Amino acid sequence: MLPPSSYGYGSECGPVAKKTLLNNGNTTGSAEIPYLLKVAAIFSRRLNIMHTIFKNFLRRTGITQSTLNAEQAYEIWSASYDKQRGNLMLDLDETIFSNLIGNIDLKNKVVVDIGCGTGRHWQKIYRKNPSLVMGFDVSGAMLERLKNKFPKAITIKTTDNLLKPVPDSSVDCVISTLTIAHIRNVGEAINAWSRVLKIEGDLIITDFHPSMLGKGGKRSFNLEGRSLSVRNFTHSIEKLKNAFYKAGFLLIKEEERTVNEEVRSYYQTQNALPVYERFKGVPVIFGLHLKKTGAAE
Repeated sequence: MLPPSSYGYGSECGPVAKKTLLNNGNTTGSAEIPYLLKVAAIFSRRLNIMHTIFKNFLRRTGITQSTLNAEQAYEIWSASYDKQRGNLMLDLDETIFSNLIGNIDLKNKVVVDIGCGTGRHWQKIYRKNPSLVMGFDVSGAMLERLKNKFPKAITIKTTDNLLKPVPDSSVDCVISTLTIAHIRNVGEAINAWSRVLKIEGDLIITDFHPSMLGKGGKRSFNLEGRSLSVRNFTHSIEKLKNAFYKAGFLLIKEEERTVNEEVRSYYQTQNALPVYERFKGVPVIFGLHLKKTGAAE
């Protein structure tokens, strides 16, 4: 939403109007009445305009319920996504992703980032000197944020899982962080990743652990004091591993983190210790590093 000043309060109800009244030299009650009536009428019109804008905003973004699809959610979340401090999932993802990509050589390689968002990991990727990095996301607003940070970035707003612009066997590394649970047909997506990867190409994924999602964990953010959640599709780790195996992948490394004393402070800071107790001992995030070793079955 635009800040209140964008709706024109300052132009008609602020210092300019006040100065006009004073310059008239009239400070009697009778002189103030017409002015105040005018101000009240202007203020009422502005409120009606604001109300209409907000209703249109809710209708346009589909916010009629607390759970949104990925495109709806990230179009809204994009404005504050990079400003989150003390976000447990982002911090854990940072650690796991860094561990998984640490020993992968990307020099002069082609990298595709699925669900790239605002490009949270692109600085780390660019430090490895790839020849090309291409990002796919369902949210145009998230991609705009990425382009602001990396003006020369190649980004594509996608509406499916197929990666149609990418030729077969042309990519050295596919990355998908905090994304796979947004994908309903995960087998289709994994087959597309396999198609574009070269033999011996690397695949790195991270996301909410299905155990956390299965127990009611949510990917959520706040808008105007209202909590909104992103729709997830729960895919068990076993289901994912089977899909990767059928698509010609070999598991190289696996990581996960659980809700334990090491992360208790995140919940305490948010006054959410009851939530901590509810999920204590539950895996919260997982990460996989796989290699393409052959063709899909």
